[in-house]
Amino acid sequence: MTGFDDSHPEASPFHAGEIAAQERVGVAERVAAFASQAVRPYLTDQLREFFAALPLVFVGHVDAHGRPWASVLTGPAGFIASPDSATLMIGARPVPGDPLVEGLVVGAQLGLVGMGMGNRRRNRVNGRVTAVGLSGVTLTVAQAFGNCPQYIRPRDADATVPHGRQSETPPTAERLVGLDDAARALISRSETFFVASYRGGGDPAARSDSADVSHRGGKAGFVRVDGDVLTVPDFAGNLHFNTLGNFLVDARAGLLFVDWESGAALMLTGFVEIVWDGPEVDAFRGAERLWRFTAEAGVRLPAAVAPGWRAGDPSPNVALTGDWDKAAATLAAEALRRDWRPFRVARVVDESSVIRSFHLKPLDDGGLPQTKAGQHLTIRVPAGPDGAAVVRSFTLSSAPSDAGWRISVKREDAPAGAVSRWLHHVLRPGDVIEARGPSGAFTIDTAERRPAVFLAAGVGATPMIAMAREIANEGRRTRHTRALTAIHVGRTSAERPFADDFRRLEAETGGRIRYVSALTRPAPGDAFDVEGRIDADLLRRLLPLDDYDFLLCGPPAFMQLLYATLRGLGVRDARIFAEAFGPAALARTSETSAARAAPPAEAEAATVAFSESGVEARWTAGDPPLLDLAERLGLEPEFGCRAGACGACAAPLRSGAVTYRTPPSAEIADSDVLLCCAVPAAGSGRVEIGR
Repeated sequence: MTGFDDSHPEASPFHAGEIAAQERVGVAERVAAFASQAVRPYLTDQLREFFAALPLVFVGHVDAHGRPWASVLTGPAGFIASPDSATLMIGARPVPGDPLVEGLVVGAQLGLVGMGMGNRRRNRVNGRVTAVGLSGVTLTVAQAFGNCPQYIRPRDADATVPHGRQSETPPTAERLVGLDDAARALISRSETFFVASYRGGGDPAARSDSADVSHRGGKAGFVRVDGDVLTVPDFAGNLHFNTLGNFLVDARAGLLFVDWESGAALMLTGFVEIVWDGPEVDAFRGAERLWRFTAEAGVRLPAAVAPGWRAGDPSPNVALTGDWDKAAATLAAEALRRDWRPFRVARVVDESSVIRSFHLKPLDDGGLPQTKAGQHLTIRVPAGPDGAAVVRSFTLSSAPSDAGWRISVKREDAPAGAVSRWLHHVLRPGDVIEARGPSGAFTIDTAERRPAVFLAAGVGATPMIAMAREIANEGRRTRHTRALTAIHVGRTSAERPFADDFRRLEAETGGRIRYVSALTRPAPGDAFDVEGRIDADLLRRLLPLDDYDFLLCGPPAFMQLLYATLRGLGVRDARIFAEAFGPAALARTSETSAARAAPPAEAEAATVAFSESGVEARWTAGDPPLLDLAERLGLEPEFGCRAGACGACAAPLRSGAVTYRTPPSAEIADSDVLLCCAVPAAGSGRVEIGR
């Protein structure tokens, strides 16, 4: 960070690198709105008391060669004093061998982070050394600000061991060129480290310009070690991007790992590469990006802090993060996303009188591919005549962070409900079914600031509970809980699913998730909020005037009616999202429909060949899509939704061209087509499908 003039509150405390990082992730304007209040050019009385009570403080500095180092200074409580709001006096010197010994000179720029080891409080100070003595240094403060304690594990010191240097002749420091086995072992079991950075821009002469030090934490082993390269998942923080902003200006960094039991420390300096996105970022739960650190030099200090620190309970935020083993399992599962995998039914739960949930775990105990709340799962079960395999898709009611998958299925008595009846009457815990990776575009952006409204009927509550749980989970992780009003209509409370779950989420989020239960045929004693259906009057009554995203899920007539209602209330088509299965696709009226590119025209006639089956037929204008043609020819291609949403019917297009009557939302290979909504395109000639 850089200093700023408090008399000009519009001046930013952030330098160009920090602002560039903020802009990259889309938070620059939001951070600028509170920056001058969050970062002060002086110490508040609270911060002065905080630092005076610490037994240790972590320090970032830059040596004469332009290399950052992270260090630690220790002493009894009170070894740090603040005679005024602009000054910190630190009554300690680095242990011999610490590069900070040579770095404590008048004019040196230091970054400090103080951590309340027992209560997880964390505060930072940047400043310049103005005096150096035998017993310590004096620092003039340039910036002071609080820092998020999300991933700090509290620790208690051994009361029998005094803080500060333990011997007049401490053990000799050991210089390292790269990482040895002992260093790799310490890093691999660490759940916290400290990182020093600065904005020198590659110029050693700029080393006194600015220095920072910060904390990183996660589960034990969250830092992956590959030779001399460390890979660090970067979790949600305070959005300042002090460290990553420095990396954008100067890619050098210093890392400090402490062995809290022995008191030893490992100090490293090297170069950083930021990985903003990619498969590994997606696979590591909670990671918003990664950075890779290549160690060039290091120092091992046998006695950097007092030994015997006892670890307390992990931060609850750490539970919302992953580990490298699970990330590797996720990447392996991602490669199998389109394959049929066996899943064991771990649990069966009745959510209502007509809806039953099936909890699924991989039979091989492997990982699960990436999932988004609202997506559906395509399963294959022996529910056809004589046990023939049948493929169907059901929306996941589990959250992406869950260890397994859950589908919640309504029992349908109509002939089309053969699979749902089989699931309800036949499938039991311990049974095995097959499933492919989830798909579908009916999802929600939990980071969006615009409030959302979910309107659901009956079993349409399944994506609603998945999205609500994901919003709550992400709210705990990122400290932003997207506002969601979930309105569900059912006939009676006996048929209503997930009501207790929604009420718990409502309480946990302090009302950011709001649940409204509407019943059309309430029985005596039923608990509900509204009697009747969802209509314009109810929406006007429940929703303050605002700009919302509306999500719809339920029977086709329900969604079409509510779509028309919302459009009549002035809601833009682009703000209305709906789950589409079978005939459930909305007939939309779009403000931009005239400007949209029309899909290729359909052919007047074409020959369609299914090459692997050795059959072909003539298709003429007005005929159903290719899936229907295949079934008419006696083929049994897989399908789930018949609406281009699940991707189960994807097949290779060997020759010719197709167009889509219903724009598909499923993600498929460029060389594939979705049979359920594809028809021959004009001028395509012979269409050959690899089935």
